Amino acid sequence: MSKIIKIVISSIVTLFILSAIAIGGLLYFGLFENLTNGIVGMYYVNKGDKAYRKKNLAKAIEYYQKGLKAYPKHFEAWTNLGNIYVTYEDFYSAKDAYEHAIEVKPNYTIARMNYGIIATEKLGDFEEAIKQFNSILTAKNKIWFIPFIFNNKKSTKMNKGLAYYNLGVAYRMKSFYESENQPQAEEDLRNAIKYYEEALKIMPKDYSTLFNLGVVYQLSGNTKKSAQNYCKAIAIEPMNYEAHYNLAILLRHLKMYKEAYNEIEKATILASEGNINSNAQSYVFDILNDMSMALIVNDDYKSLLETQNNSEITYVHGKMVATEDLDKAILKNLKKCEAKEYIEEDSD
Repeated sequence: MSKIIKIVISSIVTLFILSAIAIGGLLYFGLFENLTNGIVGMYYVNKGDKAYRKKNLAKAIEYYQKGLKAYPKHFEAWTNLGNIYVTYEDFYSAKDAYEHAIEVKPNYTIARMNYGIIATEKLGDFEEAIKQFNSILTAKNKIWFIPFIFNNKKSTKMNKGLAYYNLGVAYRMKSFYESENQPQAEEDLRNAIKYYEEALKIMPKDYSTLFNLGVVYQLSGNTKKSAQNYCKAIAIEPMNYEAHYNLAILLRHLKMYKEAYNEIEKATILASEGNINSNAQSYVFDILNDMSMALIVNDDYKSLLETQNNSEITYVHGKMVATEDLDKAILKNLKKCEAKEYIEEDSD
């Protein structure tokens, strides 16, 4: 037998022995089974991901459950499964899925954020929600920056802004359930204000934050701060009826009937054109009628009629025609805040 053949045979035997030892070791320590389960788990998770992207949610649940049974450490699959349960309004199953994801990866922001949101809005577990959002704020996530390839600094900062915003929501909703404990309710509102203000430092032009900050200031009795934030929200999203509506209610409370009427009229137009339910539309129209009567009683309707009669509107054959100038005028009117003079009044 040639020397080369002996070397080849010797190498094969050595490789076989080493392979046998390796397999034996895997079997002895249970690693072979773990490896097999991992492969099976990833196979089904991958199929679940494909079904999830195609919005075939029933199949996605089936595949994710099989995958996670074999490989329960796939935190992204747990999170996706939780998201699907939220779609089906099975919030307790979603809670369980998010908890599994967090158990595997404690600093996984998406799972904590989603868990906190359903804890606030669907489960009424405000303490748990506050815990989840605070965990996002205190997490020590690494900032990675590779020029032109990857940079998570902006997303990390935005996640903190959203965590502050959701803390504001949690404390605001929590205050509603403290009707028998007024001091606690007031403290919750103060916390809501604090966290909305923190969110604005990161997201200064976020409509939802400004609007909700206006709400909590209104609830706490600070009408000027409330009006300021409603006006800022209107400047950012003038086509959203909610800020106009809330500002109108605030101005009516201040007995500024003409200004309140102008704002509720804007809210009425936007509500009738928007995708809101008929009950909400009907309610807005009722408020408009109430404010019309308040104008008549307070003799403010004359100035309102003068304003309407002096408005420049283009008509063709008796119909109002949409022109570029008219669109600009309408948008300018919607952006105008009727509380401007009140806000600018000397605080003394």
